[in-house]
Amino acid sequence: MNRVLITGGTGLIGRALAGDLAKAGYEVIALSRNPSKVSQLPQGVRVEQWDGRTAAGWGALVEGAAAIVNLAGESIGIPPLPWTAERKRRIRDSRMNAGRAVVEAVQAAKNKPRAVIQSSAVGYYGLHGDEIITEESAPGDDFLAQVSKEWEASTDQVEAMGVRRAIIRTGVVLSREGGVLQFLSLPFRFFVGGPLGSGKQWMSWVHEADEIGAIRFLIETESARGAFNLSAPQPLTNSEFSRVLARVMNRPAFFRVPGFVMKAALGELAELLLLGGQRVMPARLQAAGYAFRFPEAEAALRDLLR
Repeated sequence: MNRVLITGGTGLIGRALAGDLAKAGYEVIALSRNPSKVSQLPQGVRVEQWDGRTAAGWGALVEGAAAIVNLAGESIGIPPLPWTAERKRRIRDSRMNAGRAVVEAVQAAKNKPRAVIQSSAVGYYGLHGDEIITEESAPGDDFLAQVSKEWEASTDQVEAMGVRRAIIRTGVVLSREGGVLQFLSLPFRFFVGGPLGSGKQWMSWVHEADEIGAIRFLIETESARGAFNLSAPQPLTNSEFSRVLARVMNRPAFFRVPGFVMKAALGELAELLLLGGQRVMPARLQAAGYAFRFPEAEAALRDLLR
């Protein structure tokens, strides 16, 4: 059966993935807690109700499926808002609950899905300065690293059921539909763009086309198991990225945003998402044979902002 179920299938990445898979001939089902509010899904994609916590109402759709792609989770930082205790709880619980629901569905299926693609993030590694990070690098111990480790572990039981599992540790996804790129480019549109903080922090980015292409590659590559970094092979420092963005937009990049201002406004989030970073390389993904469409930032930004 050529069916793919996507938790978080109505979000930025989920919609794009659903559309790509539908065009490729897959039967695509996006799971949503509010199907009646979902509009403009890609052609050929259908939406089904779920509660975000259990397999009730959709578990039978897993029978014989090609894959479940588990993307569900509360937004971490776009738009940037302080991490209150309540928001941290929602960030964590939404991921753990979705993982348990996927395990429940796989457990109940007589004809198991062929694969589970489990979402994660490069935040798994914590902050490492200039150190080059591959999938073999150790995890960090900050909030994002802890959430990422638990997120990955939330579906590890499916492997004991004989289901192939690939984990996608995603970098900063650049999309023309919104998200991080909209946030980063906005100051440049008004001629007040520039680096964030010192600008020395690394930014491991990926064009949306490669995020989607890599996920589909992992669905279709039967030997793909374990963790894969989904970020372009040429990460940049924030200063370098700002210069490239300014050049593509034909804007200056003189207006540095002081780190203390962001820390005062956003607290812990500023340090982990904006002022810190990871220099991540997609070692296992490239070794498995995936060829990036946009390995360089300038070509990626010109495509997205044209």
